[in-house]
Amino acid sequence: MDRTLAQAAKELGITRPKLIELMFEKQLLDEHNLPRFPNRDRLYLREKEGSWYHPTVGMQYSKSTRVRPDGIQWLADQLDLQHPPAAKGSRDDAA
Repeated sequence: MDRTLAQAAKELGITRPKLIELMFEKQLLDEHNLPRFPNRDRLYLREKEGSWYHPTVGMQYSKSTRVRPDGIQWLADQLDLQHPPAAKGSRDDAA
């Protein structure tokens, strides 16, 4: 499942603003916080388009960046971050 930048940041152990800052410095995001190279990075990042109807001003449109499942480790490598290991489930051992 694709993650928002906030969810990806939490998984990487940093804040969303810090993740955006690092991604912008590495030229992974443009000035609108969308993938700068959507074709090159399509396996790791994607652009999500949304729309909704506002009763006064009509249709509204938005775009946001989503991080694909393979993108978490890729981001950690690109940004020189320590990726925390996946948490194991708290299932009891069945004996």
